[in-house]
This record gives sequence, structure tokens and C-alpha cells, in this order.
Amino acid sequence: METPVNSDSHRKIDGGMIPGSGAPAFTLSGVSEARVPVLVAAPHGGRAYPRSLDADMQNPGLAKLRLEDRLVDKLALAVADQAGAASLVAHAPRAMLDLNRAADDIDWSMIGDSRPDGHVHSSANRRARSGLGLVPRRVAGVGEIWRRPLSQTDVAARIAGIHEPYHRALSRALGEIRRVWGVALLVDLHSMPPLRARHPGERAVEFVVGDRFGVSCGDAVSGRALHFLGQHDRGVAHNRPYAGGYVLDRHGKPALDIHALQLEVCRSLYLDARFESASARMPAVARLLAELVRALADEILSERREHGLPLAAE
Repeated sequence: METPVNSDSHRKIDGGMIPGSGAPAFTLSGVSEARVPVLVAAPHGGRAYPRSLDADMQNPGLAKLRLEDRLVDKLALAVADQAGAASLVAHAPRAMLDLNRAADDIDWSMIGDSRPDGHVHSSANRRARSGLGLVPRRVAGVGEIWRRPLSQTDVAARIAGIHEPYHRALSRALGEIRRVWGVALLVDLHSMPPLRARHPGERAVEFVVGDRFGVSCGDAVSGRALHFLGQHDRGVAHNRPYAGGYVLDRHGKPALDIHALQLEVCRSLYLDARFESASARMPAVARLLAELVRALADEILSERREHGLPLAAE
């Protein structure tokens, strides 16, 4: 389900449907109006919880806080707006379905009516067995999330209403950006809890740039991101401890001029001390990341110019 929504400056499309509420699973905005060949996405910022989901959680307040990339959707929208990029933000909460996991990354012991025939535990669902699969089962500081098992029907409805339309919309949007510009970049925006400095006197990491160890985007793209953040005196790491997940595996196709980069932002940079609400620092972080997005756009466009390749948007 995709419904265009009027906007003053950007064409918005509400897509998918959250089972139990009928609310849209995500909003895609600004693809045709983008001034740079970049889409900024936030798959883990959704907060549209159906009442039934709250009732099924053992400690909903704490579980939500630990599972969400709290307010990263608002950060993503601010970054995209300032950089002139397209945006894709999830409204469906991660507790309901994790968009950065494959549809078969399921812990079947969570399913009350057992797994379908032919489905077995394998390397495909190794994250699920650790508690953070397609439907999270447990989270640090909370333990088991759910009061009762899920049903196959429930999981299938979440996949059909949230997972499939989100990734279909993301693929189409990146394809459209590449068609117009000749190249496209996905910046998949996430947030992380504070990381400790590894050695005394060393600066703690504030940003982690993930590219699936060079698979999901060109080296020059991730290199530009690392250099940019280092130049701005920010603690930055590459692929460790977060290299990216299913989103980058599925959508990063640098050989086809579609690059995908994951960016983890320390929550202390833009949230309050309890990691619940935006702090006064959020606008400054948004400005920094918008500048980064413009730098990355310049990087991918410069490569095409150097090789004499056409830029349809010019």
C-alpha cells in the first residue's frame, strides 16, 4: 500500500501497513526533488506501537527504550532536509519487526505453532538465536521481551505489511536516484549506546562507519566519511563493532553504482542523559551529518566526472 501525501516541499509516500493498527509502516520522501543522489534512511526509529503489542510486552517502557534507535528518525529527516537528500523513515517499531534482518532470520522457538515445514536453524538465523532476529526476543537489561509466543500468521502479517514493502520501496527509490544521477548512495542511519575508549587517553568512538568490510560501497565513499569525521575531530571507527546488516547486504551494489553505507551515531551526541528525549545538541549533529552527506555526494559524483560519465541531473 502506497499513498501519496501532499507536502509543501517534498512528495511523500506512506507505505506498508502495521498489523493491529492500520498505520503506515514507513514514509518515503523527496526522491524526485533530491538535490543530491543520496537517500537517508532510518529503519530503527519507528514508534507507532499498536496497543496489542504493548500488552504483549513484559516491560514495554524499558524494552522500547533499549530496542529503538530513539529519535533517529527525526535526526534523519533533519539531515536529509538540510542536505537536499531523499529520506525513508520507518514508523513500525523494531520490537515488532527489525528491518535490518532477513525475513528468515527467525528464532522459531518463539513461534507457538512451531516453524513451517522445511525451516531449520542455520547460519541464516544466527542473530535470531542470540535474541535479536527479525522479531527481537530478548534485549540487554530487560531479558525476555514477550509474555506469550507469536503465531506463524502474526509473523507473516508483519513481513507482508512491513518488511516486504519497506525494502521494495527502498530498492525502487535507489533505482530512481541512480536513473537520474547515474549513481546513488544510501546512508542507513542508526544510533548506538556510548562506547568506551579502548585505551587510557584514547578518544571514545562517537561514530561508526559500516560498509560490510568493503562490500556494500566503494572504498572512496567510506574513506571520505572516515576522513570527514576525523577532520571534524570526532572519534570514528570503521566496521567495528558495527559493520552493517541485511540492509547493506541487500541494497549495496557498488558494481551497479548503488552504494550503501551504515552510520552509527552515539546517542549521547543528540539525546538527553536518559537517552529518552532530544537534547539541545541535536541541531548541531544534524548540521554536521548534512555536511557529511553533501561531501559523500560530491565524492560519488566526482568519480563519475573523472571518468567522463554522464550526470543526468546536470
